[in-house]
Amino acid sequence: MAAKWIELVTGSLEQKKQYKQAKARLDDLPEPYLTVAKAFNRYFMYYGGVTEGDTMVQMFSDLADLWERAAIDGTPVGEIVGEDPIEFAESFAQAYGGKRWIDKERARLNEAVDKAKGMES
Repeated sequence: MAAKWIELVTGSLEQKKQYKQAKARLDDLPEPYLTVAKAFNRYFMYYGGVTEGDTMVQMFSDLADLWERAAIDGTPVGEIVGEDPIEFAESFAQAYGGKRWIDKERARLNEAVDKAKGMES
């Protein structure tokens, strides 16, 4: 009973566990993959804006998969991210659609403009 109440307030405990597992996988990477994976993880926390827990967990799990495979294969970081790390990061995040924080604000903006238009009539 208490777990359901806690999850209602904080979100899925299973998703938090899965995120922590993905984060631990990133933390276990050798350099230079560790540095870049942590940087992408941080960037996604700010840029991604994903509001759906399942989508976020999948994105971070896939990020761990990507850097683990690169480390195993010895693929240079530059070959993965290309010339523009920002473009790579944002393209990666966009692949994980779902609702984002900005979607709520976009809806509010549209509603406010529609309401204002209605007042002009």
